[in-house]
Amino acid sequence: MRSNSTTPSALDRLYVFIMAGGSGERFWPASRTSTPKHLLRLLGEQSLLEQTIRRFTGSDTQKIGSMIPPEQVFILTNRAQVESTQAAIPFFPRSNIIAEPAKRDTAPAAALATAIARSKNKDAIVALFPADAMIHDVATFQRQLSEATEFVAEHPSIVTFSITPTHASTGFGYLQLGHPIPSKYSSSFVTVERFVEKPDAPRAAEFFEGKKHGWNAGMFLWQAGTFVEECRKYQPELEHFILEFPLDGSTENYLGEVFPKLPKISVDFAIMEKAASVVAAIAEYDWDDVGSWSALPAHLGKDSLENTFSGRVITLDAHHNIVVGGKRTVALCGVSDLVVVATEDAILVCHRDAVQQIKNLPVPDELK
Repeated sequence: MRSNSTTPSALDRLYVFIMAGGSGERFWPASRTSTPKHLLRLLGEQSLLEQTIRRFTGSDTQKIGSMIPPEQVFILTNRAQVESTQAAIPFFPRSNIIAEPAKRDTAPAAALATAIARSKNKDAIVALFPADAMIHDVATFQRQLSEATEFVAEHPSIVTFSITPTHASTGFGYLQLGHPIPSKYSSSFVTVERFVEKPDAPRAAEFFEGKKHGWNAGMFLWQAGTFVEECRKYQPELEHFILEFPLDGSTENYLGEVFPKLPKISVDFAIMEKAASVVAAIAEYDWDDVGSWSALPAHLGKDSLENTFSGRVITLDAHHNIVVGGKRTVALCGVSDLVVVATEDAILVCHRDAVQQIKNLPVPDELK
């Protein structure tokens, strides 16, 4: 995807930031505080974080071309996860793993990303992506990201990707889509009229049937200057943080002193819902946020009895189960609709309909 031409392109200004500080509580007991969901190899030989990185930097084994060099990709995590993150991706530049000194939600993370990118290139384009989404069609993703980057370079707007709903989900926020924006690109760009919080079931069904809403996947692009201007209007503390960010590389003390004082607020509430121009690129690639154990069958497949297995599993008259066995052998006999996850120190047995409640389990501190 990266041009061999000596003519500068928008991709030369692109800095990608992967948000990788979540706890992944719905994937307990495999996921823990120091090894959250995005560091697990849930869907193959690579963790979700590594797969996310490879979409930008390429992979010879997977025949994925490089969009940008590794130096232009950064990981935003927290101090508790720095060591486990580095261990999970030993090929990645350690200096590009940034530890936020306090948990302050996505708006301060977006400001930190903008500050870092701006310190590298005053005309930087910033891309913010979650670490735990699954995308199989990487070629289409790269094409659309490249086009979205070019679009942002030409238009002082904030671009997000809209995922076309496949069902009436109550688990995602939505984008209310407006009118098409003419462009020279093969991707479709439309205005975003407003951001909608996670709806109840009747409203989700209305959104799905009306076909005027897309899922908000939390993927954004903007020119650094555009984001600073929006912060100036709506979040001056974030603007000051960006403008005063050290340009000489001596950031540790500054982060430790200033970042924990930033407002704890999401980027949707802080900026996106008020911004002068938010544009959605309609995603043509597949996308799954892998939000719970029930997401595994779509990626790992099912047997003739609708079971999905990872690890050593034996069954008799069992159907519609999800089992992650690890090093243990798990045996199912005469049961259905279960999620069973076995680790070295814990075993989860859960009805498939209750997977969203796993995060509410009273897990003792030593198992968190």
